[in-house]
Amino acid sequence: MAYDFSVIEPKWRKIWEDRKAFHVETDESRPKFYCLEMFPYPSGALHMGHLRNYSIGDLTARFLRMNGYNVMYPIGFDSFGMPAENAAIKMKTHPAEWTIGNIDHMTEQLKSMGCSYDWRRVVKTCLPDYYRWSQWFFLRMYEKGLAYRKHAPVNWCETCGTVLANEQVVGDGVCWRCETPVVKKGLEQWFLRITDYAEELLEYLGKLTGWPERVLTMQRNWIGRSEGVRFDISIADTDLSIEAFTTRIDTIFGITFVAVAAEHPIVRTLADRMTSEKRAAVLDFVSGISSRSAMERTAAGGDKMGMDTGFAAINPVNGARVPIWIADYVLMDYGTGAVMGVPAHDQRDFDFVRKYGLGIIPVVRVPGEPVPDPEKMESAAEADGVSCSSGRFDGLPTQEAIEKIGEWFESEGWGRRETQYRLRDWLISRQRYWGTPIPVVYCGKCGIVPVPESELPVELPLGAAIPPNGGNALLGCPDWINTSCPRCGGHARRETDTMDTFICSSWYFFRYLSPDSDDAPFRRGDAKYWMPADLYIGGIEHACLHLIYARFFTKVLSDLGLTDPNLREPFTGLLTQGMVIKDGAKMSKSLGNVVDPDEIIKRYGADTARLFILFASPPDKSLDWSDKGVEGAHRFLGRVWRLVEENIKSLASAGGSTVPMSDLPDAESRGLKRLIHSTIDRVTRDIRDERQLNTAVARLMELCNGLSSFTSRDGAGRAVFREGVESLLLCLSPFCPHICEELWEMLGHEELLAVSRWPAADSGALVVDTVTVVLQINGKLREQYSVPPGLSRDELAERVLAEEATKRRIEGLDVVRVISVPDKLVNIVVRG
Repeated sequence: MAYDFSVIEPKWRKIWEDRKAFHVETDESRPKFYCLEMFPYPSGALHMGHLRNYSIGDLTARFLRMNGYNVMYPIGFDSFGMPAENAAIKMKTHPAEWTIGNIDHMTEQLKSMGCSYDWRRVVKTCLPDYYRWSQWFFLRMYEKGLAYRKHAPVNWCETCGTVLANEQVVGDGVCWRCETPVVKKGLEQWFLRITDYAEELLEYLGKLTGWPERVLTMQRNWIGRSEGVRFDISIADTDLSIEAFTTRIDTIFGITFVAVAAEHPIVRTLADRMTSEKRAAVLDFVSGISSRSAMERTAAGGDKMGMDTGFAAINPVNGARVPIWIADYVLMDYGTGAVMGVPAHDQRDFDFVRKYGLGIIPVVRVPGEPVPDPEKMESAAEADGVSCSSGRFDGLPTQEAIEKIGEWFESEGWGRRETQYRLRDWLISRQRYWGTPIPVVYCGKCGIVPVPESELPVELPLGAAIPPNGGNALLGCPDWINTSCPRCGGHARRETDTMDTFICSSWYFFRYLSPDSDDAPFRRGDAKYWMPADLYIGGIEHACLHLIYARFFTKVLSDLGLTDPNLREPFTGLLTQGMVIKDGAKMSKSLGNVVDPDEIIKRYGADTARLFILFASPPDKSLDWSDKGVEGAHRFLGRVWRLVEENIKSLASAGGSTVPMSDLPDAESRGLKRLIHSTIDRVTRDIRDERQLNTAVARLMELCNGLSSFTSRDGAGRAVFREGVESLLLCLSPFCPHICEELWEMLGHEELLAVSRWPAADSGALVVDTVTVVLQINGKLREQYSVPPGLSRDELAERVLAEEATKRRIEGLDVVRVISVPDKLVNIVVRG
């Protein structure tokens, strides 16, 4: 019978489902392992990146089940978001219909892969029974002051017609989804106070020893902790002041101008005190700057743009008057939106003053060298040194000057030392329809009123018509918008913004644990047993988006008393899998190099697709797609099939007992026994400890080769052969579960291979009969000898020197020295 995957694979998927092989429950008596993958967006179909992610996860789950763990391995769909609205417009359908249809198709694809999910736990974030709890979390955060609304300049994508969080502005200041340049726009928006957790988010990175260092570095940089001084700078001839923050207070004597962001409120205030002509010019300049992306405005080496306000600031340390400028490279959402311009020691300030002819005052010099001549400076001197032109602080090293001047500011009441973060509060408002409604109403009498918990979920009106040119469909739903105030009963309007879809993905891994819970988002006991997830698998592109938000949510849930107080991090281990590339580039429809997983599975079967993906590259490295590689994987499975089918009678006659190494009479049987158990040992370590799945496959291929060439067929030989075949199937099954189940059944087993025990390496079988040592003369290889293992240095040297071949090699030569390395080599140093 030929290997027919088209019959075998659906057969075993049905058996697994019928026997509920992968159902899992909380069980305090067993060790747990929570294997979690980043759930997919239902965009229509799985791509090869998905296939790789889920092949790695499924292998891990199957391996750990066989090793006695109670494995939580769920799946779901991150199913809100703009792609559904865009598709609805393009295809003249509804986002809900498009999304659910895609979920159904992708579910079948995942099942065709043989993924061992507990399908009872599927989460779909676009359904009310899920987003009800996202709304509930929002209300709890609102009660605690963690959710708030304010008018703010926000990142706006014209193409998507919505606001973006800072983390969603990527590359050269473009939208993370459609790559349209992002502009600034002032709106009333909802935020979550993630900055309240900035210090803990940073501190706990040091505890995440199971995360890649690259991700930890990216998060440290994004959170961006900096220590400095916050102080006020008075505006001359007014009662106004500007708040500034600097990490280099030691350069305060070198201020030659103050720069403020175009969006800073002080700009409007000062504009109101200008002539009408000047005011119009300033506001026009501000409008032009605000339309540019943050990346454009802050690019190193880019042309700086500014406008003099005509007002002056007063340096608090010496009373010097310096001009106040509006500068494009100063951003309102970083620091205070105002900076003290010290061009001698900041390159952007230096570029700015060179363009506009402002002064330069060096206040730091290289030890032992004179104060730099401002006219001859070609760039800012940003390195540490010693203070100069700084009054009583002259001669102090930079770090000491920072400390002393900070103390001086505090003692004089001019400012205070504090820690700031680059991280900004999470803007969650989105001006789109297909998302979780924000559960508040606006009442003319009562103001902002939360929707009562008993009225959750606030459901999306599924009858909403999606505007043909985009925009928020909720604005066209007056019956939904107009409601009554829960507090006074009067007229109120619902919030028409929906939540950022990253809210949905910030807690879904908790919902998996208790998907049937109606009275809480999850059961505390389930979370206590299963969390944190032991391994999280996904792309590194989420390092500063989803992963930070998920960490934040986990800390908030703990502080709300919903989880154990010690549960401060969601994921113990993190595996960021590499990309799948073809013809030297990431697979992309625009490049025409996409490989359809459905076509590969249809042509070769899921086991072949899985095996190639897991064999072609280590999980964290890029995988270069190869059609020949896929064919090679398929041929290997054919060899495994024939190994069992062609020897089925011999295998059946061997029974199920194993023969100890000491009872094996011939060297061939002992060699195979040793190969079997060294394979088990190394494959176990490859999967469990190193996550080198590709080398594990290579070792199984070597075992298959050893079994294919084995010739001994006496009673003991047949027993060792069967032991080897069974070990091969057991170890290969997490990679290729369908074919291994079929062959396992052919061997007469009634128990599912998927729930069988992983084989243990016999340490006694790993001991070798002989080892090969080499003879070197003056460091050059001359001979090889087989000797008993474990000989001492002297014993090995004596043995090798006694060999006739050695005697011939050194005959007539003076032996100067003999160097012996047990089980490795003997090097004879000679003269003559």
